[in-house]
Amino acid sequence: MIGNLLRVTKKELEDYLQNSTLLEDMIYDDETENENLVDIDKSWDGIIFLLTGEGLATADHNLVRVLFSGQLIDEDQDLGYGPAHYLTPELVAELNNEISKITIAELKQKFNPAKMTELEIYPTIWDEGDDAFEYIADGFLTMQKVFTDATKNGEAIITFLN
Repeated sequence: MIGNLLRVTKKELEDYLQNSTLLEDMIYDDETENENLVDIDKSWDGIIFLLTGEGLATADHNLVRVLFSGQLIDEDQDLGYGPAHYLTPELVAELNNEISKITIAELKQKFNPAKMTELEIYPTIWDEGDDAFEYIADGFLTMQKVFTDATKNGEAIITFLN
């Protein structure tokens, strides 16, 4: 399950909300590379854990919204592992204000391989220690950059798993 983040204009978001097949067609268009679509590989649940202390299944924390806003493009659409979530430009800016202040050193202090294994945080690689942390840190830095860029450009973000 690969986590994906897509920066879109407010107009594009409105278009996708009106017709979700446009989003699916754009995502799975093999002919066109979209520089606004990035993936954080399988680090998404590890990122949620480092931000909240819990996994996606149990986390009840504001920062879960960075990847799973609960606002769905089309609840009946399955992009691989469920529907796409979205954040308006205003919510992107609000969340960016929070995550832009988080350092890798702070995340490292929250890295707990034993608890992550116990909670079955995806992917279950936590016995790999520092390599596993670096993997999550890379995903977090990628996500952080997407939020920074989207905030600068006044863009929305769509997230999904495939």
